Amino acid sequence: MASILEDVKVLDLTRVIAGPLCTQILADMGATVYKIEKPGEGDDTRRMGPFLPDAATGADSNDSALYLAYNRGKRSVTLDISTPEGAALARQLASRCDVVVENYKAGSLAKYGLDEASIRALRPDIVYCSVTGFGQDGPYAARPAYDFILQGLAGVMSTCGHPDGAPGAGAMRTAIPITDVVTGLYATIGILGALHHRRETGQGQHVDAAMLDASVALNGHLALGYLMTGKVPARVGNTNPIASPSEVFDCADGQLIVAVGNNGQFQALCGVLGCPQWAQDARFATNARRVAHRAELRDLLAPLLCGRARAELLAAFEQAGVPSGPINDMAQVFEDPQTRHRELAFTLPHGRGAEVPSLRNPIRYSQTPMRYRAAPMLGQDSEEVLAQVLGLGPDHLAYLRKRAII
Repeated sequence: MASILEDVKVLDLTRVIAGPLCTQILADMGATVYKIEKPGEGDDTRRMGPFLPDAATGADSNDSALYLAYNRGKRSVTLDISTPEGAALARQLASRCDVVVENYKAGSLAKYGLDEASIRALRPDIVYCSVTGFGQDGPYAARPAYDFILQGLAGVMSTCGHPDGAPGAGAMRTAIPITDVVTGLYATIGILGALHHRRETGQGQHVDAAMLDASVALNGHLALGYLMTGKVPARVGNTNPIASPSEVFDCADGQLIVAVGNNGQFQALCGVLGCPQWAQDARFATNARRVAHRAELRDLLAPLLCGRARAELLAAFEQAGVPSGPINDMAQVFEDPQTRHRELAFTLPHGRGAEVPSLRNPIRYSQTPMRYRAAPMLGQDSEEVLAQVLGLGPDHLAYLRKRAII
């Protein structure tokens, strides 16, 4: 069965996370993705462990968890685009592609003839996506961008962490590079929309995907609330500011989350805990009242929960229809029966002669299934791609390799 982007070819001039995540999704959807990497070095993430061991020597390879996580399904082509020959080969590949994705600083690819204008001159209907920190213009356009910095700059960190005055108070970054991830997702959506537009009109276009734009958009209702009221959102830790009880509680052998969202669920919670009278208490009669009296309600709930086993509570809450769940560590995530049923973790054969772990793409099509192939070793596909796509012969390839152009 054909994949949804079976006939789409992508030149991938990206590195690290945001751009590579975007092109990995396109590869999962069936696109042929040519990932251009610097000879001898490759993507920066190839040097950020932990590393896949080399099957022959047992030593660390340059196939890291970070690289494997965001480069599945691609073909690695080593090209030194800083040389005239390497840049020319990259332009030739671009002219045979439908999409170019790059995440260089704004304007920096022009000196290699790999900017949008140069590629559009070769392929007028190209969909050209630029993934940058701050966009193609403005006072910050030339700045490099890093997820940690964007989490702070875009306001995301200001709403994460414990409230002022609480133990451990202060802004907190997310453990995953959330601004990179959300930018990669928006870039993918933009490219898919541009491909649809091209199919309808024959016109290509430029997709400007900026981390700042995506990260500010990620603030969602918190940003809109500020724009409506002028009030800056405060950090609330693990407390849901618009519902109660909706927070983390200690139990006898760990912690669990209770997320009550309506009166019926609150009544069920009170029943499980043997205190149905709380549902009739004027302080807790509505969600708005429970939010106003959150501390009092917590003082009542906490002693009843802390003495009971987590599994017992979770089972009782599930039967009663009270939304709740555990705080799993990563080992517990992959032991969870629903995670196992959905086969979210699986393995793929890798060029080093081993099976490597991978995470299933969360998009599931009923008619055009995702296509999975492990992330490539550095330069694994260079000669095959350059020979098949550009028609380079063995002597020419040997010449390029001798000069470290590929």
